[in-house]
Amino acid sequence: MITTAFAKVGFSGDYGGTFFLSQLVGSGKARELYYLSERLDAAECLRLGIANRVAPLADLERTTLDIARRIASGPTVAYRYMKENFNRASAGDAIECLDLEATHHVHTGLTQDHREAAQAFVEKREPKFSGR
Repeated sequence: MITTAFAKVGFSGDYGGTFFLSQLVGSGKARELYYLSERLDAAECLRLGIANRVAPLADLERTTLDIARRIASGPTVAYRYMKENFNRASAGDAIECLDLEATHHVHTGLTQDHREAAQAFVEKREPKFSGR
């Protein structure tokens, strides 16, 4: 269970919660969550997009490590550009985002990781990324 709890203790909120929650769930739902400070279970967090995934406590470590391994073995150069693209998307306008995505698409298309992924696709196997 999670809650904003600010209204219950007479605080207005902190650490950008109003901004980030509004981005995730919309202004109206964010206001409701702040004003009423209701407790949300895992299913509701998933439904609202506050959580990306829920795992039973017994599976939490395995699930977390599986995700970490997947990311760690992925195309790190592409991840770097994806991160920049997402950061721009949250702060810039659509034209800037499209321009940046196009530039990064060209850059990643020239990497060894992309060539390996294309070859793996043709060979019907998982790619082995090198970070180059």
